[in-house]
Amino acid sequence: MLNLAAPTDPAWTAKALAHLDEVLLGHAHCEQKAAGMAVRLLFRYPDHAFLLAPISELAREELAHFEAVLRLLERRGIPFRRQRPSPYAGRLRSHIRSAEPERLLDTLLCCALIEARSCERFKLLAEAVDDPELARFYDALLASEARHHRLYVDLAARLGPADGVRERLRALAEREAAILGEAPPLARMHS
Repeated sequence: MLNLAAPTDPAWTAKALAHLDEVLLGHAHCEQKAAGMAVRLLFRYPDHAFLLAPISELAREELAHFEAVLRLLERRGIPFRRQRPSPYAGRLRSHIRSAEPERLLDTLLCCALIEARSCERFKLLAEAVDDPELARFYDALLASEARHHRLYVDLAARLGPADGVRERLRALAEREAAILGEAPPLARMHS
């Protein structure tokens, strides 16, 4: 279960299919940012031994995904370049509490929700895109995105009582759904 409070609006898929180059470029940026976030967690929380090995492995996998998207962009003649970011992740992170251990808990849960939304949207793309290479590509990423989501939730569960963690995940999932509902109409993985 992906713990999302609301499904993606069907209009997103049509917009994504109409602007696949931008979606692919945005996807590369998302993988890059996901790897960076994992590495930041390693540096910010070196005293949380339970995070180190799984987050290190996740960072490597995110970098491998980044490299895979770069290769896909290259095959399609799409240069990797800066892209105006969607405000999605920043707005979601604005709900992270500042005091520890709540900050770490919320960070892990926000990462879980971002991975969940990616998983959901990869599935939508895999099912809707006419290009067999892209359909296979997105279908192949589903399991790892779902696994990343579960990893972040499981790590967060080690930080507090199960009921409290579930309630915080539910509250953040509702915020995440609202943020998407208010997002500008950009052709991005998270808009």
